[in-house]
Amino acid sequence: MQSFTALLPDSMLSVAGLNAHIQSVVEADPQLQQVWVMGEVSSANRYRSGLFFTLHDPDALASVHCVVWNHQLSRLTTVPNPGAQLIVLGQVRVYPRRGQYQLIVTQTIPAGAGLRAIRYQQLRDRLQVEGLFDDHQKRSLPAYPQTVAVVTSPQAAAWGDVQRTLRSRYPGLHVLFSPALVQGDQAPESIVAAIERVVQDGRAEVLILSRGGGAAEDMVCFDDERVVRAIAACPIPIVAGIGHQRDESLSDLAADVCAHTPTAAAELAVPDLQALLNQHHERVASLKQAVRSYLDQVEARLQRSRSRLQQVRLDRRLRQETQVVQWLQQQLIQSVRRQLTTQQQRCYALKQALISIDPTAVLQRGYAVVRNEQGQIVRSLQGLPAGQPLRITFADGTIQVQVTAVEPIPPPTS
Repeated sequence: MQSFTALLPDSMLSVAGLNAHIQSVVEADPQLQQVWVMGEVSSANRYRSGLFFTLHDPDALASVHCVVWNHQLSRLTTVPNPGAQLIVLGQVRVYPRRGQYQLIVTQTIPAGAGLRAIRYQQLRDRLQVEGLFDDHQKRSLPAYPQTVAVVTSPQAAAWGDVQRTLRSRYPGLHVLFSPALVQGDQAPESIVAAIERVVQDGRAEVLILSRGGGAAEDMVCFDDERVVRAIAACPIPIVAGIGHQRDESLSDLAADVCAHTPTAAAELAVPDLQALLNQHHERVASLKQAVRSYLDQVEARLQRSRSRLQQVRLDRRLRQETQVVQWLQQQLIQSVRRQLTTQQQRCYALKQALISIDPTAVLQRGYAVVRNEQGQIVRSLQGLPAGQPLRITFADGTIQVQVTAVEPIPPPTS
C-alpha cells in the first residue's frame, strides 16, 4: 500500500480542488464575463429566486443552463419561453460543489432580429447623444404650403396614396416628386440623393418621406445612419410616413413630424381645404350669431327704455309743464300790467301836481304876475312908490302900468 501511494504524482487534485481550479480559470476569462449566446429555449421554470431555463442548440445537441434573477427580469427585452429562439447576454459562473457551470443572464433579445436590434440600439444611443432626435430641433410645418416634395419609390403604392390624399385635401398644391429606392442595399444612398435634390431645387416647403408597409428586413434602410443624418440636416421640414403599425425607425425619430402611414403623412403635411371652409363658415355663423345677440340685447335695452318712458307718461308731463309755463306767463303779464297802471297813475298825479303849480295855469284862472322894471316879481306893496312903472302879465298878454297910489290892506281886527 505504501509503495502504491508513492507512485501518485504531486499535482494530484481533489474533486473540490479540480472544481475550484476550473472556476478560477473560467471566471477569470474576460470573454466569458460578458458573452452573447444564441439558442432555443427548451424549458423554463419560475422560482422564488428567479427564472431558470435551458438554452438548447438543436443542431449540435448541446445545451447550457441559464438563470435570470428576479431583479433583472423587468429589464429583459423578451421573456424566455419554451420554443423561443433567443440571443442572451450573460456571464459564465461555475458552482464547485456540483461541478457545473451556469449562464447568469442579464439580457435577452429575439434571435434573427437580435444582431440588428443591437446595432439599432447602439446607433440610436449614439445619435441620441449627438442631439439628432432632440425636440427643440424639430421644425414646425407651414400652415398653408404651396409646394410639397415627396421622396419615395415611383413603383410604390405609397406614391399613389400620397398623391390622392394631397389632391383631395388641398387642390391646387404643387407637388414635386423626387424618386428613390426604398428597399435594398442601395436604398440609403438613393434616399439621401433624393433628399439632396429637393434641397437644391429650393421650392419645396415640406418634404414627405414615405414607404408602405413591409417586412422588417425591408425597412432597414430607414435605420441607416446616412439617411438619418440627411433627414436631421435637411433645412426643409420633413414628415416621415414609413410603414404601418410598427416600431419607430431612426428616420421617424429624426423627422420633424412622424406618421405611421404615407396617407397619414400627407394629411399632416397639408391642411384639409374643406375643413378650412367649414371652419370659415362656422366662424361666419358665430360672428353673425354674436352680432344678432348684441342687437337683441340693444333692442331689449331700448324696449326697456321705452317702457320706462311710457310709465313716466312723458306727454302728460309735457302738458303739465306747458300749463305751468302758460300760468307763469299770465302772472308775468298781469304783474307788468299792474306795475304799468301804477306808474301811469303816478305819472298822472305828478302831471296834476305840475299843472297845479304851473304859473300859466294860475294865470288862466284869472291871476296876474306883477314885475318891476328889472323884471322882478313884485310880491308886496312895500317898496312901491307912486309913479313906479310896472308890468302886469295876464294869461293872454302883458300891460305896462304906473303906480298912482298905494292902498295897503289893513290888518284884520281880532
